[in-house]
Amino acid sequence: MTARTEPFTFHIGQDRLAGVLHLPATIPTAAVVTTGPLTSVKEQATGAYARALAERGFAALAFDHRTFGESEGEPRQFENPLGKADDIRAAVTALTADERTRELPVVAVGVCAGAGYMARAVADDPRIRAFAGIAGYYSDATAFPPDAAVLERGRAAEQRRRDTGVSETIPAVAEDAGDVAMPLREAYEYYGTPRGAVPNYTNGFAVQSLAYTGPFDAQAAAPRLSVPFLMVHSEHALAPALARKFFAAVPGTRAELWLESVGQIDFYDDSHLIDAATDAAAAHFRAGLDDPTHTLRPTAP
Repeated sequence: MTARTEPFTFHIGQDRLAGVLHLPATIPTAAVVTTGPLTSVKEQATGAYARALAERGFAALAFDHRTFGESEGEPRQFENPLGKADDIRAAVTALTADERTRELPVVAVGVCAGAGYMARAVADDPRIRAFAGIAGYYSDATAFPPDAAVLERGRAAEQRRRDTGVSETIPAVAEDAGDVAMPLREAYEYYGTPRGAVPNYTNGFAVQSLAYTGPFDAQAAAPRLSVPFLMVHSEHALAPALARKFFAAVPGTRAELWLESVGQIDFYDDSHLIDAATDAAAAHFRAGLDDPTHTLRPTAP
């Protein structure tokens, strides 16, 4: 199915957020709000999934969170999980008001860290009718509390910004790793090369983010999910044990699909993984909207 794109902008507070609405050729089944990996922008993983979902009959929004890409907000490159969950809820409000999508039910897709952020948003927002987490990183701050020195570094950086107005940043990725936000080699091979380094992307991470990412606990949202949940994961993606723990704690309708991947990052741009994940998500959303108590056939890990 052919899809087209149109600009989609909205506000949270005084900040203007920039997005792209991917639209199918036919009347959409639902509106999908997406969020993605650490430091990412709408032309990367969320754009790939939004485009694939539009090809499957959904109106899908990929947008730049506050402080990233074309969106406003300071300090730049500030990764704040709860702030991103607030952005998602603002996006839902915008989708329910926009003439292109206001008659549609809203469903949600989160990729990598975005699956944890989206879980929090879905748990807090009854307007979201179904949720799919793809290669999700479901952080567990209770079982794995943040390192005290890392937290202090983030808090010190935030205090310096308040005192001086200057925000300290480090690279998101680097070829030799080092002092970066994402030391995985496969992360550099995506964000640090033409494969993922799109013009709208900035290879940076505000150090004060460490005071917010470390304490964030995605697992706490699992028992509060009351809508149909689909988990798409891989044994080679990030933290499959945490994914299983999150899935087990979801009390309502749930389904899982385990795929074969090389690692985590190929979920961002491998067409075979994206197609399999979005086929499952599209079926999950349609079934959930028709019957919120539906059960998909799970694929055993």
